[in-house]
Amino acid sequence: MVRNHVYHPEFGGSFSLKAVLPALVPEMTYEGMEVPNGQAAGLAWQAMISGDSSEAERKAKRKALLAYCGQDTLALAKLLEALRTASGSQT
Repeated sequence: MVRNHVYHPEFGGSFSLKAVLPALVPEMTYEGMEVPNGQAAGLAWQAMISGDSSEAERKAKRKALLAYCGQDTLALAKLLEALRTASGSQT
């Protein structure tokens, strides 16, 4: 949707959520999160399922991954809201 209809110079040529979000919803950030991006999420997942971690470490990784996924979901909702506001659409 964004790639075909919206562009902002702050996207820096990328249409990933992490590029689009700060340009259109600047109050949303992943800064300070234990899992701040997809690469970190993959590494956390691998560490969690590898069996090399203690139960406490697995629980901490799970909590961090759930927080990251929750932030992604909220980010998409806020991005949709911003796009609707920009287009004047209320639906």
